[in-house]
Amino acid sequence: MSKRQTAIAERPPWKLLLWVAVAGLVFGLIGFGQIAEDLLRASRNGLHRHSASGDIVFVKIDDASLKDVGRWPWPRRDFAQMVDSLSGAGAKRVFLDLTFNDSTNPTDDRILADALQRFKRVYLAVRIRSGTEHDVGGQPRTLPQLAQYAKLGNISVHYNYQNAVWQLPYALTVDGRPLPTYATLLANRTGASGSTFTIDYSIDPATIPTMSAAELLSGRFDPNRVRGKDVVIGWDSETLGDQYFIPGMGKMAGAYVQIIGAETLKAGTPISLGWIPIFLVSLALAAVALYRRRPGDQAALLGGGILVFLFGPAVLEARLVYLDVTPALFVVITVSTVLFWRRFRAKGMINPVSNLPNLSALRVDRDGRKQALIAARILNYEEIVASLPAEGERQLIEQIVSRLNVGSPRRRLYQGDGGIFAWFEEPAQPFGNHLEALHTLFRNPARIAGFSIDLAIAFGVELGSGRSLSNRLASALVAAEEAGHHGLKWKYHDPESLEDASWRLSMLSQLDEAIDRGEVWVAYQPKLDVATRRIIGAEALARWTHPEKGPIAATEFVAAAEHHNRIGKLTDFVLEKAVAAGVQMNKRSPDFDIAVNLSARLLGDKGFTLRLSALLARHGLAPNHLTLELTETAALADTGEGLDMINRLRDLGVNIAIDDYGTGQSTLDYLKKIPANELKIDQSFVKGIVDNRSDRLMVQSTISLAHSLGRKVVAEGVEHRDILDALVELECDIAQGFAIGRPMSLEALSKRVTTTRRRSAA
Repeated sequence: MSKRQTAIAERPPWKLLLWVAVAGLVFGLIGFGQIAEDLLRASRNGLHRHSASGDIVFVKIDDASLKDVGRWPWPRRDFAQMVDSLSGAGAKRVFLDLTFNDSTNPTDDRILADALQRFKRVYLAVRIRSGTEHDVGGQPRTLPQLAQYAKLGNISVHYNYQNAVWQLPYALTVDGRPLPTYATLLANRTGASGSTFTIDYSIDPATIPTMSAAELLSGRFDPNRVRGKDVVIGWDSETLGDQYFIPGMGKMAGAYVQIIGAETLKAGTPISLGWIPIFLVSLALAAVALYRRRPGDQAALLGGGILVFLFGPAVLEARLVYLDVTPALFVVITVSTVLFWRRFRAKGMINPVSNLPNLSALRVDRDGRKQALIAARILNYEEIVASLPAEGERQLIEQIVSRLNVGSPRRRLYQGDGGIFAWFEEPAQPFGNHLEALHTLFRNPARIAGFSIDLAIAFGVELGSGRSLSNRLASALVAAEEAGHHGLKWKYHDPESLEDASWRLSMLSQLDEAIDRGEVWVAYQPKLDVATRRIIGAEALARWTHPEKGPIAATEFVAAAEHHNRIGKLTDFVLEKAVAAGVQMNKRSPDFDIAVNLSARLLGDKGFTLRLSALLARHGLAPNHLTLELTETAALADTGEGLDMINRLRDLGVNIAIDDYGTGQSTLDYLKKIPANELKIDQSFVKGIVDNRSDRLMVQSTISLAHSLGRKVVAEGVEHRDILDALVELECDIAQGFAIGRPMSLEALSKRVTTTRRRSAA
């Protein structure tokens, strides 16, 4: 790794170590890694799986027994029979992993009590707690009639999120006296009340001798299977419940928890060292790794530590010594990830040709946030590199860097692609003279492979605006580009140009909000019947008055909305206003038509026809008083879907006009395909009909062609009286333009129409 890469990758080791130590301490104190801890320990159990002692036999009340004996609960005489059978077979002790809290049939209760009295070594289960550590059950209450002839044992457990029991108490205090758990009694061990031990689930439950309760009740079993052994009688049926998750095995009878716990204590005394010792070891290991220089040494130390922490505890667990390793793993994995990321990022922050830090490194340089940023562009860099031999680019960069460092040899330069260089300067520095001097240096040609090469350079300066370094760099580069474009040596970033760019980017999102706030409104430009000189209609035009920027040009926001396929909401708004205006105007002037521009993009909107039909019905405007003006676009002619939509609109009864006719696909085939009622000749032709013979012939032929096809002609851009007179001669149908009237409010249009009618009547 180069010195520059090392500088980027390195950070003070103690800061990372302190952060990881605090985070790991919190990690361990809140037990955040307990789920992972349980999974790791269960996985390690497979590395030292071993068999049970065989001294404890489990008599299962399973589904087969329930089927043979009958519906549960069984009469207590059945349990008396099992106790007698086990006593006769020479069992050492009998543990009933069932609770007998209430009386049942007095005869059956007495029969079981007599069996307990005959065999003095029977234990009855007491459950005083259940569930999690915070879920406390009631006080123990075993039927006194039975308890007087038996001993009591605790079967209470604390289970976790998995319904798994990892810790068992040696005993719990009841009525001021310790009550041992079945596991403790089966192992003939003692322990302080309230203290717990870790169950060794590496003991294979499949090696625990079992027998069906049905076998025991039938008497058809080999006495040698229980002679001299402790016997536990308990449920082993999901129907009856008392199921727990045995790590590494799955759901099994709750009796297995006590039996495996007893087998654990038979093998020795489990010792739990917690997480602190190995956590401290992990911090020491992380410290050694962080202060090593070589990445290979760091990887070996941390990678080896992860492997040891993952699998090493299996050696201790085989000897019943338990460690919690997840806080230690958190430390070494976090340190490993940070170091890897730093190395990876360092490699991604170096220009491979020059070995200089690249622009990604600049963007994360915190020291540059309060400094001015200067960007340099070699304007003909790509052209030069394309003509150089293989090693020529490296030589070119060396010469560029040496010139940029003149006057500041310790300057930290960043290099981007395509001849971009950048650096930071103190804001108080006089940039102008220095950049002028640098620009003069670059007037001397570079010498590469015996050739003289002219370098064209421009500089951009961003003084600091509180924005991110990425945004500031972009601004400096734009300033450098503008300087080169205008023949300047250097240029400051202009914040106003940034504001204009931001406005253009946010305009569409603001447009939707402006419609909702009422900033967008509709103006109406009147249309004149050329023959009668009456106002017979108007075109509805969207207008936007921004509260800060004032009026926004329709050519700007309408074109942007159409280009980005967000024209739908604006069109619906204009249609709503226009149709309502059409109803109002028809009350004053019958047969008044309203025209609305329709984007070709909406011809693919299958719901548009339904919305338009509902709009006309809601306001009560006859469809033939609405004209939809479609601009000549490629989308209009190339898609059958668009033509289908136009036909559906015609079937609805609305009029179709081809807008800006003459600027797009003005062909006979086009006119044949589009079922339009009228053509609107583009104003670029109309404005020249007085002075330009070609334009007059174009308009005249279009009018003749349209009339021969039964279509009306609307002339746009009628700005002078002589143009209107020429249109009369050419027998044009309708005129529209400033000579007729500018776009106006609905109120002004209404007054205009009323005044015209009064004059005509007079």
